[in-house]
Amino acid sequence: MSSQASEKSLEERIELFMRRNFPQIQMHGGSAGIDAIDEDTGEVWISLTGACSGCGISPMTIQALKSRMVAEFDEIDAVHATTGGSYDDGQGSGVEPDISDVPF
Repeated sequence: MSSQASEKSLEERIELFMRRNFPQIQMHGGSAGIDAIDEDTGEVWISLTGACSGCGISPMTIQALKSRMVAEFDEIDAVHATTGGSYDDGQGSGVEPDISDVPF
């Protein structure tokens, strides 16, 4: 890892990762944002908004985000994502966790 990469925060590195790996989100009128990061538990909460809400391929985009992000970042163990509804916890529960106290 370069010294420049190690100087950036996890949030900055995730944002760069999303822009670099998923330009089609923005090209198709959607946007992706980080809602919260809990570095202690290795969890990240992502929202896909705009045209992503209701898009038929957004579940595939979410799965790709999850697998690639966990593979690329040693600090991340779980990615929770939503397209405007409840967060997908990977277990099909559709519950929305309370992230109000998660450091960001």
